[in-house]
Amino acid sequence: MSSAIHPSLKGKSVIVTGGASGIGEATVRAFAEQGARTGFVDIDAERGEALQRELSALGGEVCFAAADLRQCDELRAAFSSLSEAHGPARALVNNAARDDRHRWQDVDTAYWDDRVATNLRHMFFASQAVAPGMIEAGGGSIVNLGSDSWHRACGGLPVYATCKAAVHGLTRSLAREFGPHRIRVNTVVPGWTMTERQKQLWVTEEGLAAHKAEQCLPDMVEPEDVARMILFLASDDAQRCTAHNFMVDAGVI
Repeated sequence: MSSAIHPSLKGKSVIVTGGASGIGEATVRAFAEQGARTGFVDIDAERGEALQRELSALGGEVCFAAADLRQCDELRAAFSSLSEAHGPARALVNNAARDDRHRWQDVDTAYWDDRVATNLRHMFFASQAVAPGMIEAGGGSIVNLGSDSWHRACGGLPVYATCKAAVHGLTRSLAREFGPHRIRVNTVVPGWTMTERQKQLWVTEEGLAAHKAEQCLPDMVEPEDVARMILFLASDDAQRCTAHNFMVDAGVI
């Protein structure tokens, strides 16, 4: 399947968080294919370094920085390193998250705080880190990854769903804050996406059949489907798109 080429992405400095696997990996690959100067951050150093080597061997301008984004000092150091390599980011994709299942009865304050740090807090501080460079450059694009879990009132992951609902508030607020500087902020909301992690942990034949019955389209969402929407929002083709949610869910009803 052929994909759109966005000329404005060629040579553009971008940063993707959680870029070593899943939707993040598909997004890193997609930016590299567009000719963007692609930096990414992940806690999995081994996998991140392997992806960097692979894409660099194919001619991509790709840099990787290992960091635990729950630690703001590590986040800032990683972003500084990527900016030194590729120049200040003109696009940021806040993708890093973990949708670990949990029972509400088992949640304590330590788990709550850790999950908020994992799924929400770093998005604000990553945006804070790149905003000055975008302002100086005259604009940019920030894409936050949401989730349809709270739209659909899914059970089994209440802290994760709360964080993902809050992403929409963060997007709308930052879009207002950054808009005068021509920095666009949007949320991409994936449906159930067939990442390696989902297939290993939660995909069952019965679950797939039930989910497909809720979709308008017959095919499940793949990581590349989400990456294509992210590319569009990061490109100049989306220059008047900000403060909104863009669903990639095959039309769940």
